[in-house]
Amino acid sequence: MTAEPMTKTSSEELQRKIGNAVAKARREQGLTQQALARGMGTRQANISRIERGLQNLSLDLLMRLNQALDLCLKIELSKN
Repeated sequence: MTAEPMTKTSSEELQRKIGNAVAKARREQGLTQQALARGMGTRQANISRIERGLQNLSLDLLMRLNQALDLCLKIELSKN
């Protein structure tokens, strides 16, 4: 059985949801984008792109975000 590929719209929607979650977690911890970027070893511009849903995130980047924000990354794969 082959999974249906994600459409551009749904992948962009997922990027926006992740970005919103990152921004919320960062603000709740009182961090600036610059401070989060330093904690991840990246640039503030990259954090801005992530939070606006413009960055296609790799697993490595997701893991670094979760580590810097002291969060638990959960990924669920299930049938619709």
